[in-house]
Amino acid sequence: MLATIIAIPVFGILIILQSTIINRMALLQGTPNVLLLTVVAWALHKRVRTPWHWCIIGGLVYTIASSLPFGVALIGFIMITGVTLFLRRHTWQVPLLIMLILSFIGTILFQGICLLGVKISGNPIPVMDAIGLIILPSVILNIIFAIPIYAIISDLANWVYPEEIEV
Repeated sequence: MLATIIAIPVFGILIILQSTIINRMALLQGTPNVLLLTVVAWALHKRVRTPWHWCIIGGLVYTIASSLPFGVALIGFIMITGVTLFLRRHTWQVPLLIMLILSFIGTILFQGICLLGVKISGNPIPVMDAIGLIILPSVILNIIFAIPIYAIISDLANWVYPEEIEV
């Protein structure tokens, strides 16, 4: 319950940072997606029991703040959380490496879903331009941001889900 309640101000602060400061750190036209990285980092933590709650809250906050067609970002967040939980279940011994891999895969998946949603809504975006100017630069920036976000979210998860000490 506490973890779900904490998600609301965390994503509120993150969307403000994303909209004001982080979007100014563009590489070509790609920008880092700290909400996506936060959801991945939260879902990777082995003690976390609320990854789907954070996924839905983060996806809804991103959907409301972005100009994407409604639900596109939420679908992307849900798919990436599913992949993250699958990888956590099978290879959780090296979460930082998985965070970097998921930053790569997740960004491509999320940006691909967003591109598909925008194309379906009728906006003619050339696919090769989107890949070269938006998706690949976003991948690079998300990989750079992945480690600091993982460290911060890991500390938050350790605070919310403290390790139980046996007496």
